[in-house]
Amino acid sequence: MGGFFGVVSKEDCMFDLFFGTDYHSHLGTRRAGLVVYGDKGFDRAIHNIENSPFRTKFDKDFNKMHGHMGIGCISDYEPQPLMVRSHHGTYAITTVSKINNADEIVESLFANGNSHFLEMSGGDINPTELVAAMINQKENLIDGINHALDLVDGSLSIMLMTNKGIYVGRDKHGRTPVVIGKKEEGYCITFEDFAYRNLGYDDYKELAPGEIVVVTNEGVKTLMTAGKNMKICTFLWVYYGYPSSSYEGISVEQMRYNCGARMAQRDNVKPDIVAGVPDSGLAHAIGYSNASGIPFSRPFIKYTPTWSRSFMPTIQSKREHIAKMKLIAVHDLIKDKSLLLIDDSIVRGTQLSETTEFLYASGAKEVHIRPACPPIMYGCKYLNFSRSTSEMDLISRRMICKLEGTDDVSDEVLQEYTNPESPKYDQMVEEIRKELNFTSLRYNRLDDMLEAVGIPVENLCTYCWDGKE
Repeated sequence: MGGFFGVVSKEDCMFDLFFGTDYHSHLGTRRAGLVVYGDKGFDRAIHNIENSPFRTKFDKDFNKMHGHMGIGCISDYEPQPLMVRSHHGTYAITTVSKINNADEIVESLFANGNSHFLEMSGGDINPTELVAAMINQKENLIDGINHALDLVDGSLSIMLMTNKGIYVGRDKHGRTPVVIGKKEEGYCITFEDFAYRNLGYDDYKELAPGEIVVVTNEGVKTLMTAGKNMKICTFLWVYYGYPSSSYEGISVEQMRYNCGARMAQRDNVKPDIVAGVPDSGLAHAIGYSNASGIPFSRPFIKYTPTWSRSFMPTIQSKREHIAKMKLIAVHDLIKDKSLLLIDDSIVRGTQLSETTEFLYASGAKEVHIRPACPPIMYGCKYLNFSRSTSEMDLISRRMICKLEGTDDVSDEVLQEYTNPESPKYDQMVEEIRKELNFTSLRYNRLDDMLEAVGIPVENLCTYCWDGKE
């Protein structure tokens, strides 16, 4: 995933840029970068944040970088922002993207005279460099940004800073958010709207799908009007988004309460307590508890001080081991209890299975699992939710193939498994329950989850659950 933050100010922007970017640390774990523009021109810093948080790595840069404009990003993959010199002049660029047709675009650029791209350590081309090359095909930045937004299959939001201002383009289908805040000294641009509230900004504008603006000391000017096709990622509310965020005017925390309440209304088990997997399952569990009257409790706590984030190690076995080690049991709340545990989702199932075994080993009598979203059936085409190369990593797909007796399952058959009213759906859920050793398993329904968001269903992307684009 990833997130970005930008500032245009009448004063030095570094304080706002530093802390605004840091507020996106939940969206990425590998790379971070800052670029400022001031009297001495552009100044950039990029660091690896895999083993140390953003603020620690950028502490020295915070004290020496100065300017009245700046952009910053947290990335889960590529180093950025990048500095680019082209016929547009020199600019800094950062993106939040998933480019499915990168190879096709690269070949097209080579055919049109682009001479080379730098390879990253894994052999891939930096997606942000590829976006810059697309922009540079056009005679002006506005046409270039629009060209890149049009060309990409997947998703793309862009923030580009020249010596004049910051150009911003939101993904053509609005799959990721872009929000602008305002205060007396200037403006900020952000992925997460909560990132500017403690910095003194007020809400100013949420970009619509495909909208392009330029932010300067003089204000915010729309350069390309918005499109009409909104397909924002629903998983932003279910999992990605920080609790204090809002997207399209809908609070993440409130949506999760709504989600848990709808799950409770369809359930028939009577556990002793309701609990959430820290941290993204907690609000769903509170909503469930409030609606059901079953007490909410925290039978295990995630130990976070000085401890690596569970998804930092690149080797899957180490990720799972660290995730397990971080959970500290509160045995008095577990022993001889029937627990109902809510997580945001089940992807591979490994970590939740280990969590369940951990609870059994700590004395739990029953562990009922309630994922806050439906079974994930398709790998995401639009966001870097997972860099898995195979949909067979998804436990739902593995169980379907087991039930069908083949790895070659047609989309028509898959659609039967997405229907919570069908016998095939019930069979799949039961196979997952047995595989992961849950006392019971009941997923949230897609219609209930979408109702919990509260914006028109046609504006929400549901591809990972139902395969519909």
